[in-house]
Formats: sequence, C-alpha cells, structure tokens
Amino acid sequence: ITLQYKLTMQSPGKSLKEALLCAQSEERLTVGVYESAKIMTEDPDSVSFCVLAMDEEFECDIALQIHFTLIQSFCFDNDISIVRVSDMQRLVEIVGDKAEQFEDAHCVLITNPADGSWEDPALEKLHLFCEESRRLNDWVPEISLPER
Repeated sequence: ITLQYKLTMQSPGKSLKEALLCAQSEERLTVGVYESAKIMTEDPDSVSFCVLAMDEEFECDIALQIHFTLIQSFCFDNDISIVRVSDMQRLVEIVGDKAEQFEDAHCVLITNPADGSWEDPALEKLHLFCEESRRLNDWVPEISLPER
C-alpha cells in the first residue's frame, strides 16, 4: 500500500463531505436516481463523481438495486469515480435543502463547472482514493460520512 493511499484513506468521509458542500455551494449537485440518470444520458462528460446511498430500509428494493447496477456500469464505462455510503440520512443532512426537495437521495452526482476552470482538493483526494481502491479490486468503495 502506497503512502499516498494511506494519506488518502485517513479521511475519505471528510473529503466526501467537503466535496459535496463545495459542489452544493456552486450548484453542481444532482440528487436522485432519475435526475442523475438524465444527466448521465444527456451529458456524461459533465459528471465528475457519483455517490450511491443505501440504507437498511431499501436493501430489498430490487428496482433500486437494478438502478444501482446500471449507474455503476455507466460510471465504470465513463471513468467516473463512484463510492457508496450506508447512511442515507447523513447524506441528506449534508446536502441539505437540495435533498429535501427529493424523496430519493440514493444517488448524488457532482458535476464539473461549466467553465472547466476549477479544482477541488477534496474531490481530488476522493478520485485518488477511488483509483487506489480499484487497484485493490474494490470497485465501489464504501465511505463512512463524518458526524456533524
């Protein structure tokens, strides 16, 4: 395991929270499975990062599992970094009022800014984390979001 991986692994949850808050402040978040699928279909190059959220209440939802499989496949085919979180309620708390408009916060996308001139250190850490996870055959790593 590389030193860079160890450093990245220390706080992927914190990095995810920072990246979500940054994207939200810049209106670059898409919340919801159907809304995310629409963006992925219409403009796949605009998608930078994907978060899939599952909690116990929906573990047996076959339709949602199929959507997740399709979204994962799309992300793999388009080199989009993807992670899972197991606490959907915490994800909703972080993305705030944007998620409250939707009953479905199972998928959250972070898109690139329109002008293309942006770098988010937290998102860069997440991309490295995902890259290193894939090297270890963990294709959709699970991240624990930090408490408040």
